Amino acid sequence: MFGRDPWGGPLEISNADSATDDDRSRDLDRGALMRQLDETQQSWLLAGPGDQAGKKKKKYVDLGCVVVDRKIFMWTVGTILGVGLFIGFVMMIVKLVPHKHPPPPPPDQYTQALHKALMFFNAQRSGPLPKHNGVSWRGNSAMKDGLSDNKVRKSLVGGFYDAGDAIKFNYPMAWSMTMLSWSVIEYRAKYEAIGELDHVKELIKWGTDYLLKTFNSSADTIDRIVVQVGVGDTSKGSAQPNDHYCWMRPENIDYPRPVTECTTCSDLAAEMAAALASASIVFKDSKTYSDKLVKGAKALYKFGRLQRGRYSPNGSDQALFYNSTSYWDEFVWGGTWMYFATGNTSYLSVATAPGMAKHAGAYWLGSPNYGVFTWDDKLPGSQVLLSRLRLFLSPGYPYEEILRTFHNQTDNVMCSYLPQFNSFNFTKGGLIQLNHGRPQPLQYVVNAAFLASLYSDYLEAADTPGWYCGPYFYTTEILRKFARSQIDYILGKNPLKMSYVVGFGNKYPKRVHHRGASIPHNGVNYGCKGGFKWRETKKANPNILIGAMVAGPDRHDGFKDVRTNYNYTEPTLAANAGLVAALISLADIKTGIDKNSIFSAIPPMFPTPPPPPSAWKP
Repeated sequence: MFGRDPWGGPLEISNADSATDDDRSRDLDRGALMRQLDETQQSWLLAGPGDQAGKKKKKYVDLGCVVVDRKIFMWTVGTILGVGLFIGFVMMIVKLVPHKHPPPPPPDQYTQALHKALMFFNAQRSGPLPKHNGVSWRGNSAMKDGLSDNKVRKSLVGGFYDAGDAIKFNYPMAWSMTMLSWSVIEYRAKYEAIGELDHVKELIKWGTDYLLKTFNSSADTIDRIVVQVGVGDTSKGSAQPNDHYCWMRPENIDYPRPVTECTTCSDLAAEMAAALASASIVFKDSKTYSDKLVKGAKALYKFGRLQRGRYSPNGSDQALFYNSTSYWDEFVWGGTWMYFATGNTSYLSVATAPGMAKHAGAYWLGSPNYGVFTWDDKLPGSQVLLSRLRLFLSPGYPYEEILRTFHNQTDNVMCSYLPQFNSFNFTKGGLIQLNHGRPQPLQYVVNAAFLASLYSDYLEAADTPGWYCGPYFYTTEILRKFARSQIDYILGKNPLKMSYVVGFGNKYPKRVHHRGASIPHNGVNYGCKGGFKWRETKKANPNILIGAMVAGPDRHDGFKDVRTNYNYTEPTLAANAGLVAALISLADIKTGIDKNSIFSAIPPMFPTPPPPPSAWKP
């Protein structure tokens, strides 16, 4: 059979080429057998079985990348398994055998004091107390507040008593709730770490629930606010029963508790707006309640701006105890909190208006009380808050100029706290005299300690190592050192070695100016005058008012533990709120401030840039 060769020759398919592979293999085997074997090959074939047996054949294990002797391999594997089993056995014994873990390190003194300071608010509660209140000598009280006043006829049950008496002052109460809320917003993680977050939030809500009752919180426009419940003026007749004349437990009150209202009270309205607005940020995870707080805050701030006037006119009962010097600082303070709670720049415009700053005293640098943060003067706190805004958001025009001014003035206030600048005197024991030697100094000291500690945290969070006082540069640690020195003094590092927080340390005031703490909880109603004997006795209080910070020592570091001298021994709601804020800021827990939560309602400062155009296609 022939085929055509494309190269020109015949293509023959031979039968020989069609032989199978098996046939070719047999042919190769026959050929190999016919070849002559060499001597070595012949010796292999001639060797008998006996000769092969004398030589043991070694066995190996092929591991892929290496070949090892089987015996060595088995020994190695066995050793590894044995060691593993031994280690596992030892670990099992260690886990099963009971052993003691080393106890965690004790909390620092600021954390210990904070647990107690919060309990003071439990002791000051008015109305029906929760079962877990934790103050055994307190009970339900003032259960007819508001309802027994024929002019008001609405429930004003709840809230907090102000101090050692049974009056509910809205002005310092609202300030106290603002301070507690501010501390939670900044240091929520710290509160959670020490197990006090739920407690402090419950206290804030106890206060804001009551504040919502003191005006028409469901309306957009209001025309009046409750100022206080109870009366303290004793000048109209020393024998007339009221909350200052009578020395009796709140649970036994049987005298009238009139309600005071106001129709022109810008300072009170703006402070209450600040309280509800700051609390709305604390409770932002509960939208319904947070929205309710914001709605009430809007109505209050609007009312305060429209109906101008101080809440404490001359001759009023409130002017005797918590007199407000002006309402301009509350406009800045309340406007700042309203902006943080709503993101509405109209509030920021009010808070940063140059005229507003001037009226609030921002340029009174020569004033002896400049930079003293109190329940009456909120400007220093407002400036710190607005410095925070500039540090972390920097909104720019048209706010930058006044924000820069407030930031510079905050730096000046921090400088004034340092002894070397002689802005304020210090006692020999080291306590700053922010009220220039007048009584009840500690309420001002704790507020300054809080601002200093907080501002140092702001600077650190902004990667700023310190601040300038004129040509001199000071690190943030200097601010913390000042704050610690003042709180340490209050907690016992003073010439008398006395803690001014009841229940903290081995030595603290035993005769606190406080009705409920001074009268035995024995079921006996001593009446309005029957409690005088407990006020006058030199014996220690039968009930310990845990966590109460008393008014404090005099300018010579002296202190008289006398119940009748309230300038030494009376605690107040506002003072303790500042103490709580200072303690949580200094607590030795390695978490900084929460930089973003306070800005959660503020929309982006600058519009989002448009997306890039799509790629060009031919």
